Amino acid sequence: MYDKIGYWSEIKLDIIREYASAYSKILSANEYLHHIYVDAFAGAGKHISRDTGEFVSGSPLNALQINPPFEEYHFIDLDQQKIGSLEALAGKRRDVNIYHGDCNQVMLEKILPIVRYEDYRRALCVLDPYKINLDWEVIYGLGQTKTFDVFINFMVSDMNRNILWRNPERVSQVQIERMNRFWGDSSWREQAYAASSQMSLFEDPNLEKVSNDAVAEIFRKRLKEVAGFQYVPKPIPMRNRRNATV
Repeated sequence: MYDKIGYWSEIKLDIIREYASAYSKILSANEYLHHIYVDAFAGAGKHISRDTGEFVSGSPLNALQINPPFEEYHFIDLDQQKIGSLEALAGKRRDVNIYHGDCNQVMLEKILPIVRYEDYRRALCVLDPYKINLDWEVIYGLGQTKTFDVFINFMVSDMNRNILWRNPERVSQVQIERMNRFWGDSSWREQAYAASSQMSLFEDPNLEKVSNDAVAEIFRKRLKEVAGFQYVPKPIPMRNRRNATV
């Protein structure tokens, strides 16, 4: 049930914890704002370190220990065992809401409607999938509200393994549709490849995929120009044991 995580994942958790702590402190000082914490791929609430074999607090458990606390917590996961772990961690706390289901549906139907700008509600949202299981509709909706600060795990490893192949014609339609849902449309098919001539994408025999950094930058601009997020910083690359960006 508990996921094993490496060094970079532990750093990511530290970054989210520090940001969430500062976020809650700042918004708690404003008596008119109601601030909320959302984790759309919450997991079991804690992990096991690959380096030490010991338990590591996940983002939900870290968030629950922040002082001053958020006024509401919303945790979502598709795995029933992980839901059980979250429920055990939350105990009898009445400020914690746990959802067993697809985060895309829950976010659109349950979360976005309750964090409205005109209701003086604000939220910090963590979108940390292991694969590109996140729909653009959710990302776009978050950007349009103007009420969410968002952490997104951009899963370039899944893209490289299943979609951004040297020969795009060999990619299955199922994988193409996955990428379209994540990206919001099929524009990635032109943007992620650098053709060596003026020939079309599927005619050029010397296509080259652009670098991981370039793909991330294209998506970063999309978050600003299409989704409407006002500030999107440069991404922080996470690496596996082979030093490959994931």
